Amino acid sequence: MSDNNLYTVAFYNLENLFDTINDPNILDQDYTEDGRLQWDDDRYENKIYKLSKAIAHIGAKTLSAPPTLLGVAEVENKKVLNDLIATEALADANYNYIHYNSPDERGIDTALLYQADTFEVVRSKAIPLLVYNEEGIRDYTRDILHVFGKLYGEEIHVFVNHWPSRRQGAGETDYKRIAAAKTLHTVIDQIRVQEENPKFIIMGDFNDDPHSPSVKEHLVTSNFYNPMEKLLIPDERGSLTHNFSWNVFDQIIISTNFFDAYRSKLTFLNADILDEHFLTEWEEKYKGFPFRTYVGTKYLGGYSDHFPVFIQLKKS
Repeated sequence: MSDNNLYTVAFYNLENLFDTINDPNILDQDYTEDGRLQWDDDRYENKIYKLSKAIAHIGAKTLSAPPTLLGVAEVENKKVLNDLIATEALADANYNYIHYNSPDERGIDTALLYQADTFEVVRSKAIPLLVYNEEGIRDYTRDILHVFGKLYGEEIHVFVNHWPSRRQGAGETDYKRIAAAKTLHTVIDQIRVQEENPKFIIMGDFNDDPHSPSVKEHLVTSNFYNPMEKLLIPDERGSLTHNFSWNVFDQIIISTNFFDAYRSKLTFLNADILDEHFLTEWEEKYKGFPFRTYVGTKYLGGYSDHFPVFIQLKKS
Protein backbone atom coordinates (compact mmCIF):
# COMPACT_ATOMS: atom_id res chain seq x y z
CA MET A 1 0.00 0.00 0.00
CA SER A 2 1.43 3.37 -0.99
CA ASP A 3 1.89 6.35 1.30
CA ASN A 4 -0.91 8.17 -0.50
CA ASN A 5 -3.48 5.67 0.77
CA LEU A 6 -2.68 6.00 4.47
CA TYR A 7 -3.03 8.50 7.28
CA THR A 8 -1.39 8.14 10.68
CA VAL A 9 -3.20 9.49 13.74
CA ALA A 10 -1.15 9.53 16.93
CA PHE A 11 -1.00 10.61 20.56
CA TYR A 12 2.11 11.37 22.61
CA ASN A 13 2.46 12.52 26.21
CA LEU A 14 5.56 14.73 25.98
CA GLU A 15 6.38 14.57 29.72
CA ASN A 16 6.57 18.12 31.04
CA LEU A 17 7.53 20.05 27.92
CA PHE A 18 8.24 23.38 29.62
CA ASP A 19 10.26 26.28 28.33
CA THR A 20 12.91 27.78 30.64
CA ILE A 21 11.01 30.98 31.48
CA ASN A 22 9.34 31.33 34.86
CA ASP A 23 5.63 32.02 34.43
CA PRO A 24 4.24 33.50 37.68
CA ASN A 25 0.77 32.15 36.93
CA ILE A 26 1.67 28.45 37.03
CA LEU A 27 3.84 26.06 39.04
CA ASP A 28 6.79 25.90 36.67
CA GLN A 29 9.59 27.08 38.95
CA ASP A 30 11.32 23.69 38.80
CA TYR A 31 11.66 24.12 35.04
CA THR A 32 13.98 27.12 35.14
CA GLU A 33 17.76 27.37 35.15
CA ASP A 34 17.82 28.14 38.88
CA GLY A 35 15.04 25.70 39.71
CA ARG A 36 15.19 22.31 41.36
CA LEU A 37 15.67 20.54 38.00
CA GLN A 38 18.24 23.02 36.60
CA TRP A 39 16.23 23.24 33.40
CA ASP A 40 18.40 25.30 31.05
CA ASP A 41 18.46 26.03 27.32
CA ASP A 42 20.68 23.05 26.52
CA ARG A 43 18.36 20.60 28.25
CA TYR A 44 15.29 22.19 26.69
CA GLU A 45 16.75 22.12 23.18
CA ASN A 46 17.84 18.50 23.63
CA LYS A 47 14.30 17.52 24.60
CA ILE A 48 12.76 19.40 21.67
CA TYR A 49 15.20 17.68 19.30
CA LYS A 50 14.51 14.22 20.71
CA LEU A 51 10.73 14.62 20.76
CA SER A 52 10.77 15.76 17.13
CA LYS A 53 12.85 12.71 16.23
CA ALA A 54 10.36 10.42 17.95
CA ILE A 55 7.37 12.07 16.29
CA ALA A 56 8.99 11.76 12.86
CA HIS A 57 9.29 8.00 13.44
CA ILE A 58 5.62 7.40 14.30
CA GLY A 59 4.17 5.15 11.63
CA ALA A 60 7.39 5.34 9.62
CA LYS A 61 7.37 1.63 8.76
CA THR A 62 4.53 2.25 6.33
CA LEU A 63 4.64 6.02 5.83
CA SER A 64 7.48 8.39 5.02
CA ALA A 65 5.73 11.34 6.70
CA PRO A 66 4.98 12.14 10.36
CA PRO A 67 1.40 11.74 11.63
CA THR A 68 -1.32 13.72 9.91
CA LEU A 69 -2.93 14.28 13.31
CA LEU A 70 -0.96 14.24 16.57
CA GLY A 71 -2.53 14.85 19.95
CA VAL A 72 -0.05 15.85 22.64
CA ALA A 73 -0.21 16.28 26.40
CA GLU A 74 1.93 18.07 28.98
CA VAL A 75 2.85 21.11 26.90
CA GLU A 76 3.27 24.41 28.69
CA ASN A 77 2.35 26.92 26.01
CA LYS A 78 2.40 27.92 22.35
CA LYS A 79 6.13 28.69 22.46
CA VAL A 80 7.08 25.06 23.05
CA LEU A 81 4.71 23.95 20.29
CA ASN A 82 6.21 26.49 17.88
CA ASP A 83 9.72 25.31 18.75
CA LEU A 84 8.70 21.69 18.25
CA ILE A 85 7.11 22.07 14.82
CA ALA A 86 10.00 24.25 13.60
CA THR A 87 12.59 21.49 14.13
CA GLU A 88 14.41 20.01 11.17
CA ALA A 89 12.67 16.66 11.63
CA LEU A 90 9.17 18.17 11.45
CA ALA A 91 9.51 21.32 9.38
CA ASP A 92 8.46 19.63 6.12
CA ALA A 93 5.26 18.31 7.70
CA ASN A 94 3.75 21.82 7.60
CA TYR A 95 2.24 21.39 11.05
CA ASN A 96 -0.16 23.83 12.58
CA TYR A 97 -1.84 23.30 15.94
CA ILE A 98 -4.84 23.97 18.13
CA HIS A 99 -4.06 24.85 21.73
CA TYR A 100 -5.92 26.47 24.61
CA ASN A 101 -4.53 27.34 28.03
CA SER A 102 -6.16 25.12 30.64
CA PRO A 103 -6.76 25.81 34.35
CA ASP A 104 -4.35 23.05 35.39
CA GLU A 105 -2.24 24.39 38.26
CA ARG A 106 0.93 22.88 36.83
CA GLY A 107 0.30 24.77 33.62
CA ILE A 108 0.30 21.72 31.36
CA ASP A 109 -2.14 21.52 28.47
CA THR A 110 -3.19 19.33 25.58
CA ALA A 111 -2.94 20.32 21.92
CA LEU A 112 -3.61 18.90 18.48
CA LEU A 113 -0.94 19.15 15.80
CA TYR A 114 -2.22 18.71 12.28
CA GLN A 115 -0.77 18.79 8.80
CA ALA A 116 -2.44 21.84 7.30
CA ASP A 117 -2.17 20.37 3.79
CA THR A 118 -4.39 17.39 4.60
CA PHE A 119 -6.58 18.34 7.59
CA GLU A 120 -8.94 21.29 7.50
CA VAL A 121 -9.98 22.66 10.89
CA VAL A 122 -13.61 23.80 10.91
CA ARG A 123 -13.94 24.74 14.58
CA SER A 124 -12.47 23.96 17.98
CA LYS A 125 -13.10 24.56 21.67
CA ALA A 126 -11.90 23.62 25.13
CA ILE A 127 -14.41 21.62 27.16
CA PRO A 128 -14.04 22.35 30.90
CA LEU A 129 -13.69 19.29 33.10
CA LEU A 130 -15.52 20.10 36.34
CA VAL A 131 -14.39 17.69 39.06
CA TYR A 132 -15.01 18.27 42.78
CA ASN A 133 -13.84 16.42 45.87
CA GLU A 134 -16.03 15.43 48.83
CA GLU A 135 -15.64 18.91 50.34
CA GLY A 136 -16.94 20.47 47.14
CA ILE A 137 -13.54 21.90 46.20
CA ARG A 138 -12.79 21.88 42.49
CA ASP A 139 -9.81 19.92 41.18
CA TYR A 140 -8.36 22.19 38.51
CA THR A 141 -7.26 19.83 35.78
CA ARG A 142 -6.85 19.79 32.02
CA ASP A 143 -9.73 20.73 29.72
CA ILE A 144 -10.78 18.31 26.98
CA LEU A 145 -9.81 19.67 23.56
CA HIS A 146 -12.45 19.27 20.86
CA VAL A 147 -11.46 19.83 17.23
CA PHE A 148 -13.92 19.34 14.37
CA GLY A 149 -12.38 19.13 10.92
CA LYS A 150 -12.13 17.37 7.59
CA LEU A 151 -9.60 14.71 6.65
CA TYR A 152 -9.75 13.54 3.03
CA GLY A 153 -13.15 15.23 2.91
CA GLU A 154 -14.39 13.17 5.85
CA GLU A 155 -15.81 15.13 8.78
CA ILE A 156 -14.27 13.99 12.07
CA HIS A 157 -14.62 15.06 15.68
CA VAL A 158 -11.28 14.73 17.49
CA PHE A 159 -11.04 14.87 21.28
CA VAL A 160 -7.67 15.20 23.02
CA ASN A 161 -7.69 14.24 26.69
CA HIS A 162 -5.40 14.22 29.70
CA TRP A 163 -7.53 12.91 32.52
CA PRO A 164 -6.82 13.48 36.26
CA SER A 165 -3.86 11.57 37.64
CA ARG A 166 -3.69 8.67 40.07
CA ARG A 167 -1.28 10.51 42.34
CA GLN A 168 -3.45 10.01 45.44
CA GLY A 169 -4.11 6.39 44.48
CA ALA A 170 -6.06 4.74 41.67
CA GLY A 171 -9.10 3.82 43.78
CA GLU A 172 -9.19 7.17 45.55
CA THR A 173 -9.21 9.09 42.25
CA ASP A 174 -11.42 6.83 40.10
CA TYR A 175 -14.34 9.22 40.42
CA LYS A 176 -12.36 11.98 38.70
CA ARG A 177 -11.70 9.96 35.58
CA ILE A 178 -15.25 8.62 35.53
CA ALA A 179 -16.43 12.25 35.66
CA ALA A 180 -14.18 12.97 32.66
CA ALA A 181 -15.68 10.06 30.72
CA LYS A 182 -19.21 11.22 31.52
CA THR A 183 -18.39 14.80 30.50
CA LEU A 184 -17.04 13.59 27.18
CA HIS A 185 -20.00 11.30 26.56
CA THR A 186 -22.44 14.14 27.18
CA VAL A 187 -20.76 16.12 24.39
CA ILE A 188 -20.72 13.08 22.08
CA ASP A 189 -24.42 12.41 22.71
CA GLN A 190 -25.23 16.03 21.85
CA ILE A 191 -23.31 15.74 18.57
CA ARG A 192 -25.14 12.53 17.69
CA VAL A 193 -28.47 14.33 18.06
CA GLN A 194 -27.32 17.11 15.72
CA GLU A 195 -25.48 15.07 13.06
CA GLU A 196 -26.14 11.91 11.10
CA ASN A 197 -23.57 9.17 11.67
CA PRO A 198 -20.76 11.43 13.02
CA LYS A 199 -17.21 10.09 13.23
CA PHE A 200 -15.17 10.34 16.42
CA ILE A 201 -11.51 9.90 17.34
CA ILE A 202 -10.92 10.05 21.09
CA MET A 203 -7.28 10.14 22.12
CA GLY A 204 -5.24 10.97 25.17
CA ASP A 205 -3.54 10.00 28.38
CA PHE A 206 -6.48 8.66 30.35
CA ASN A 207 -4.43 7.71 33.43
CA ASP A 208 -6.38 4.47 33.22
CA ASP A 209 -5.96 1.29 31.21
CA PRO A 210 -8.37 0.11 28.48
CA HIS A 211 -10.02 -2.28 30.97
CA SER A 212 -10.44 0.34 33.75
CA PRO A 213 -14.05 1.27 34.61
CA SER A 214 -13.71 4.87 33.38
CA VAL A 215 -12.74 3.68 29.89
CA LYS A 216 -14.37 0.26 29.59
CA GLU A 217 -17.70 1.06 31.22
CA HIS A 218 -18.17 4.81 30.83
CA LEU A 219 -16.45 5.67 27.54
CA VAL A 220 -16.24 2.71 25.15
CA THR A 221 -19.92 2.01 24.51
CA SER A 222 -21.20 -0.19 21.71
CA ASN A 223 -20.57 2.61 19.20
CA PHE A 224 -16.83 2.67 19.90
CA TYR A 225 -13.82 0.43 19.44
CA ASN A 226 -10.63 0.59 21.48
CA PRO A 227 -7.76 -1.01 19.54
CA MET A 228 -5.36 -0.32 22.42
CA GLU A 229 -6.99 -3.02 24.53
CA LYS A 230 -5.12 -5.69 22.56
CA LEU A 231 -1.77 -3.91 22.89
CA LEU A 232 -1.49 -4.12 26.67
CA ILE A 233 0.58 -7.07 27.89
CA PRO A 234 1.17 -6.29 31.62
CA ASP A 235 4.50 -8.11 31.95
CA GLU A 236 5.78 -7.33 28.46
CA ARG A 237 4.40 -4.29 26.67
CA GLY A 238 2.58 -1.00 27.11
CA SER A 239 2.96 2.75 26.68
CA LEU A 240 4.39 3.43 30.16
CA THR A 241 5.46 1.60 33.30
CA HIS A 242 4.63 1.87 36.98
CA ASN A 243 6.28 -0.28 39.63
CA PHE A 244 7.85 -2.39 36.86
CA SER A 245 4.47 -3.24 35.32
CA TRP A 246 3.22 -2.02 31.97
CA ASN A 247 0.14 0.13 31.43
CA VAL A 248 -1.53 1.59 28.35
CA PHE A 249 -2.85 4.88 29.69
CA ASP A 250 -2.25 6.38 26.23
CA GLN A 251 -5.07 5.36 23.95
CA ILE A 252 -6.81 6.19 20.68
CA ILE A 253 -10.47 5.14 20.53
CA ILE A 254 -12.56 5.34 17.37
CA SER A 255 -16.24 5.20 16.51
CA THR A 256 -17.24 1.94 14.85
CA ASN A 257 -18.27 3.67 11.61
CA PHE A 258 -14.56 3.70 10.73
CA PHE A 259 -15.13 0.04 9.80
CA ASP A 260 -17.84 0.86 7.27
CA ALA A 261 -15.97 0.68 3.97
CA TYR A 262 -19.15 1.32 1.96
CA ARG A 263 -20.12 4.63 3.56
CA SER A 264 -16.75 5.85 4.83
CA LYS A 265 -13.91 7.40 2.87
CA LEU A 266 -11.55 6.42 5.69
CA THR A 267 -11.44 3.05 7.40
CA PHE A 268 -9.41 1.68 10.30
CA LEU A 269 -6.34 -0.38 9.35
CA ASN A 270 -4.19 -0.99 12.44
CA ALA A 271 -2.94 0.29 15.80
CA ASP A 272 0.42 0.13 17.51
CA ILE A 273 2.80 1.54 20.11
CA LEU A 274 6.05 3.15 18.98
CA ASP A 275 8.46 1.43 21.37
CA GLU A 276 11.54 1.15 19.20
CA HIS A 277 14.95 0.67 20.80
CA PHE A 278 16.06 4.30 20.55
CA LEU A 279 13.14 5.37 22.78
CA THR A 280 14.01 2.91 25.55
CA GLU A 281 16.27 2.66 28.58
CA TRP A 282 19.39 0.54 28.15
CA GLU A 283 20.28 -0.05 31.82
CA GLU A 284 19.58 -3.68 32.69
CA LYS A 285 17.17 -2.93 35.55
CA TYR A 286 15.02 -0.67 33.39
CA LYS A 287 15.85 -2.13 29.98
CA GLY A 288 13.03 -1.59 27.51
CA PHE A 289 11.24 1.01 29.64
CA PRO A 290 10.63 4.50 28.19
CA PHE A 291 13.80 6.61 28.20
CA ARG A 292 12.56 9.60 30.14
CA THR A 293 13.92 13.10 30.73
CA TYR A 294 14.12 12.90 34.52
CA VAL A 295 13.78 10.33 37.26
CA GLY A 296 12.98 12.47 40.26
CA THR A 297 15.57 15.23 40.09
CA LYS A 298 18.12 13.09 38.23
CA TYR A 299 18.52 14.25 34.65
CA LEU A 300 18.66 11.39 32.14
CA GLY A 301 18.25 13.41 28.95
CA GLY A 302 15.72 11.10 27.34
CA TYR A 303 12.47 11.58 25.47
CA SER A 304 9.43 10.98 27.66
CA ASP A 305 8.13 8.58 30.28
CA HIS A 306 5.47 7.55 27.72
CA PHE A 307 5.72 5.90 24.33
CA PRO A 308 3.64 7.34 21.47
CA VAL A 309 0.59 5.35 20.34
CA PHE A 310 -0.95 5.51 16.90
CA ILE A 311 -3.54 4.17 14.51
CA GLN A 312 -3.54 4.17 10.74
CA LEU A 313 -6.52 4.92 8.55
CA LYS A 314 -6.71 3.95 4.89
CA LYS A 315 -8.61 5.56 2.09
CA SER A 316 -11.55 3.40 1.05
